[in-house]
Amino acid sequence: MKTAICYYSRHHGNTRKVAEAMAGEGEADLIDVTARRMVRLEGYDLIGFASGIYYGKFHESVLRFARQYLPQGKPVFFVCTYGGAKGGGPRDVAELARERSCPVLGVFGCKGYDTFGPFRLVGGIAKGHPNARDLENARGFFQSLKKTYDSEETR
Repeated sequence: MKTAICYYSRHHGNTRKVAEAMAGEGEADLIDVTARRMVRLEGYDLIGFASGIYYGKFHESVLRFARQYLPQGKPVFFVCTYGGAKGGGPRDVAELARERSCPVLGVFGCKGYDTFGPFRLVGGIAKGHPNARDLENARGFFQSLKKTYDSEETR
């Protein structure tokens, strides 16, 4: 199962850490959505979109990237890191996936150290996250995605 994990991760690298943990579990390419290059997602079996949560949503760059590159009908999954609450999380990119007839196989989320906006004033929240347990859970989630994908492929 060839997988692309398209991510946005700045500030503390929380989302990148989670994406790297998942990529270590199988054939997965990490694609930074801010890198200026032509991307072809058609050759992937499964596509993930990952972002920190900014004011209750995925970062806008992930949605722009998905609008430009997400092919019709590809299975997708979503990954998010957040300091406070997940909010609507991947709602906007999930809606785009539905418009393109892309089945959503799952959503993974975990805490991530957050000093964005007002959290900077108090020294940040969710310090120490993602931690070893969060990364182990991310690996488990990715392994379960592979099983789900494989079982749907054999039908």
